[in-house]
Amino acid sequence: MDGFAAVDFGFAREVLQRGIAALYLIAFVSTLNQFRALLGEHGLLPAPELLAWAGSSPRARRLLRPTLFLRVRYTDRRLAALCIAGIVVSAALVAGLPQLAPPWVPMACFLLLWLGYMSISSIGQTFYGFGWEMLLLEAGFLAAFLGSASQPPPTVVIVLFWWLLIRLEFGAGMIKIRGGREWRDLTALMYHHETQPMPGPLSRQAHLLPRWFHRLEVVGNQVAQLGAPWLLLAPILGLWIPGASPGSATWPAIVGAAGAAVVIATQLWLVLTGNFAWLNWATIVIAFSAVGIPTGSPHPPATVLPWTIDGLPLPWFVVTSAVAVLSLWLSVPAVRNLFSRNQAMNASFNRWQLANAYGAFGTVTKERIEIVVEGSMQQDADPDPLAGEWREYGFRGKPGELRRVPGLFAPYHLRLDWLMWFLPLGRIHEDWFAMLLVRLLEADAPTLRLLRHDPFAGERPRQVRAVAYRYRFTTRAQHRESGRVWIRDGRRVVVRPLSLGDGLRAPDAGR
Repeated sequence: MDGFAAVDFGFAREVLQRGIAALYLIAFVSTLNQFRALLGEHGLLPAPELLAWAGSSPRARRLLRPTLFLRVRYTDRRLAALCIAGIVVSAALVAGLPQLAPPWVPMACFLLLWLGYMSISSIGQTFYGFGWEMLLLEAGFLAAFLGSASQPPPTVVIVLFWWLLIRLEFGAGMIKIRGGREWRDLTALMYHHETQPMPGPLSRQAHLLPRWFHRLEVVGNQVAQLGAPWLLLAPILGLWIPGASPGSATWPAIVGAAGAAVVIATQLWLVLTGNFAWLNWATIVIAFSAVGIPTGSPHPPATVLPWTIDGLPLPWFVVTSAVAVLSLWLSVPAVRNLFSRNQAMNASFNRWQLANAYGAFGTVTKERIEIVVEGSMQQDADPDPLAGEWREYGFRGKPGELRRVPGLFAPYHLRLDWLMWFLPLGRIHEDWFAMLLVRLLEADAPTLRLLRHDPFAGERPRQVRAVAYRYRFTTRAQHRESGRVWIRDGRRVVVRPLSLGDGLRAPDAGR
């Protein structure tokens, strides 16, 4: 029975368990800080309305992914309690406390995180419609079966993490090859650093690098996503090398670690040049699953006791083997999707969001259009739509003020700022954005806390509107001359001045 225990992957397990738990902690903190204003009882897209619809018929109920709030009535306080519980359990796992107990204890902790966060993301609607949400869920489910310090990690679970990374990276590479021409003619990254949803503090410097460097970036990205992930499977050959475990210092293990190193290096570059919530950090953590460090201890005997296999208790061996079989069965649609001409991006093929398909940025926008929200204390609109005294609302992460250097927020997820990027792409009439304008007219305190700057210091403006600009990074000469990070032009009003007197009112605006 040699090979069922990945004895040299103790360090990998530590990184996986603590790293994934840390990401859950950040996800629950992000939800605690933002869910009430975005999706709470008086949010932009109230979750109770979605739950009421889901409870209206068995068919509607089946269309909603599993959530505790179908059994327990949603309130903002209960949502906060769930987040606080998730933070406590996550922090305990980061500290490594449950891992000191038998494997069933960390398993229960991770499954509680998985079910708790799925209960939130299932009612999160468009604010939780990102690929890294289901990535966190799938990673948390797999982490539940890594075991504890009392025995080595199960080989099958380590291999399932490799398979997750392959789907994540290879899927992203294939979506690019099949997507916009800019990925095939090596020009995509001449635009991406400037037009990405939420630039970081080094995005401008990255954008100003030579064109030949951007072409090398595209080549490096495709090598890292289409080739390097498959190298992770090389350590499986260690199972057939006499006297070698999957993590031993043999050439298969070195090849696997090299593949992981390529993925980690490219993800660190993305961390430095953008803000993609926890997508990059989750990929880095998962890539460490291929880093085996020889312990120098002998491989566990084939059978020590009748109920032990390679150092794994027989019940634990049965459970982890069942998880592997289930994962392989659920992966069939994802495999078909990988090699389909109509490849779906960030798709789940089952209600539990396991064995998903991943992929992002199949196309890259060539110019950056920003929606700037403005308010005014004027009673009546000026006949000239671009005239009048208007003050801008400042957002935490999205570009706005021209001298402000973009911040580094990831892995924390600024959900409102991210969705603002999609508005110019044909989504300006989204319900949540209309409700955001209502909340600004009301000077709603929870909504204003999502922003960096309220130009009216808590007072109600008489009118609000939305204006579109084309934003571009300044050149080095322009930056030296003006101190600005951005220049903008092409100003046009995309949402006319609105006031509550126009009949624009939230259902609960009189509270």
